[in-house]
Amino acid sequence: MKYTTLVIICFLLACQNIEDDEVSNDTPPTPDRNIEWVPDHDANPSEIEKHPGNPPQVLPEPTIISHDTESQYPWTSDYDVNTALTNRFGLPDGYRRVKYDNFPFADWLRHLPLEEKGSAVRYYNGGIKPNDVHEAVLDIDIGKRDLQQCADAVMRLKAEYHYSLKDYSNIHFNFTSGDKVSFDDWRQGRKPRINGNKVTFSPKGTQTDNSYSNFKKYMNMIFNYAGTASLEKELQSAEISDIRPGDVFIQGGFPGHAVMVVDVAVNDQGKRIFMIAQSYMPAQSIHVLKNPNASGMSPWYSTDFGTTLRTPEWTFERKNLKRFRN
Repeated sequence: MKYTTLVIICFLLACQNIEDDEVSNDTPPTPDRNIEWVPDHDANPSEIEKHPGNPPQVLPEPTIISHDTESQYPWTSDYDVNTALTNRFGLPDGYRRVKYDNFPFADWLRHLPLEEKGSAVRYYNGGIKPNDVHEAVLDIDIGKRDLQQCADAVMRLKAEYHYSLKDYSNIHFNFTSGDKVSFDDWRQGRKPRINGNKVTFSPKGTQTDNSYSNFKKYMNMIFNYAGTASLEKELQSAEISDIRPGDVFIQGGFPGHAVMVVDVAVNDQGKRIFMIAQSYMPAQSIHVLKNPNASGMSPWYSTDFGTTLRTPEWTFERKNLKRFRN
């Protein structure tokens, strides 16, 4: 009974700010997404990440290694491959990017467009984030409301990838209540109706709307009613030794946190390094994180991080690495 009550309370806390033409909600919203959660994560020198192979103090200057990509980014009309993440960051000596011939999501993430060097992380209201935690800022919109936070950014990137392929059936997420809500239904007019802790769905309409603006309305609804607690339950466990782009370090909770792996490299000894991106609270630019434990190889992190992964604003455990099922 206590568990049921807690789930209902958590679900009610997530319900807020939905436009009337998107979701019918008879429950008064409770604003709880504006808290800036900054845990104390001062690095312990005894736990500083050790990079195998004595990495150089400064990464080599990046060179344009990818001149073209078939990936599409629906939010921008003037994509320039020269701004791609893979063309911004060099590699520690002896490493090469892992090839994923049968996993195109990896290429999509590696070619995400970045803002100019030195760009600040901005909040949804235009303010500048004071914490110096990022190596680069993704060139993707934040939105005008405090919605696109940590798990939201993970879901946004995953959904944008499938939308770019018109793979609508693979765009779906669960509400905190456990109810599955898909864009495939949404675009055909079957939308959730929320009354308290109960979710029902309207019947499908007579017209289909695949437009990007309708997709963004769907994502805003997901941002309101889903989060780290629900997303963590949707994902499956992954092994650090098999880490790949698209994997997610996640701790579900109220609040919890999530970051997405956006690139992976390997050396001849099979040692892997990876790069991660996040949004945070309040809603802000999605950004590539610095490695606060080994600045000489930042933004790369080694998989030899021991039992805990220290990032600038959160600490994860090895068991927190998860993977989408589709």
